[in-house]
Amino acid sequence: MRILLIEDDTPTAKGIEALLRKEGVSVDSTSFGQYGVEVGKIYDYDGIVLDLMLPDIDGVDVIKKLRSANVRTPVIVLSGLSERKDKINCLDIGADDYVTKPFDGQELVARIQAVVRRSKGHAESIIKIGRMTVNLQNRRVDIDGKPLHLTGKEYAILELLCLRKGATLTKDMFLNHLYGGLDEPELKIIDVFVCKLRKKLMEALDGECPIETIWGRGYCIKDPDELRNQIGAAQLPPQEFVSLEAPNLA
Repeated sequence: MRILLIEDDTPTAKGIEALLRKEGVSVDSTSFGQYGVEVGKIYDYDGIVLDLMLPDIDGVDVIKKLRSANVRTPVIVLSGLSERKDKINCLDIGADDYVTKPFDGQELVARIQAVVRRSKGHAESIIKIGRMTVNLQNRRVDIDGKPLHLTGKEYAILELLCLRKGATLTKDMFLNHLYGGLDEPELKIIDVFVCKLRKKLMEALDGECPIETIWGRGYCIKDPDELRNQIGAAQLPPQEFVSLEAPNLA
């Protein structure tokens, strides 16, 4: 998961960054609203945590600019303003949640995770794909109820694929989420991670793997039944065509 944090209070920003990174979340941080708007347009964030009181533009304007640019990334507002009218206004213009300061750190993390899950179509913290269960809350993967041991990078790749099940994710998207633009290695490192992840999944799933390569584009995860149907259709023999020419009656 990759989050953009727009917060000008340094101690608050550092505290939120530490909490999120402890949960394995990649965090980009800025104190300026306009810069947040620009990077929010460019990068594919899973969520934006936004303070309302910023040194350049108001957080409300940040939401308006993002939504007018058709950026649908979920926005979680942080604010010391606790009036109902402030909350309603932010929600009306496109915010997805509103958290008042001071806040409990664990509650904020849980709210961010919940908003991101819902934005991807997952109401609960558990995603099931065939015999595999991914628990987003405790970052655990089980196959038939038995834990599958993954490295941090392998889990991050699998989590991103599961959150966007059925969608093709490019290698650039994986790099952005894994490294957040800092010391990014070459694209081929994603192939290495996916290869190791596939090997572990195939060993646990009796030779099957829900991760599909979309040649020239990236990777996608699908339900095993869907993959089997695709493979079966690809192996069908070509149909015989019957000529529809009119018979020669002469």
